Amino acid sequence: MSRVQEIKAAIEQLTPEERCELAALLNPVEEDDWDRQMKKDAEPGKKLHRIMEAANKEYEQGKSLPFPKPAE
Repeated sequence: MSRVQEIKAAIEQLTPEERCELAALLNPVEEDDWDRQMKKDAEPGKKLHRIMEAANKEYEQGKSLPFPKPAE
């Protein structure tokens, strides 16, 4: 059995979670221009940050649902 065949057989034994972990390892998501722009716009004082602040104020006034906190 070739090494590639052994690896394929081992992959077939992985749980769905392990397959996702392996896929992420083999195919990492690289930031593109859009990702970088969104991060920049979410910085304090920038466009998206101001929108989030406005949404939080509306929530505090009982006009909407809470805006989720951004991931760190």
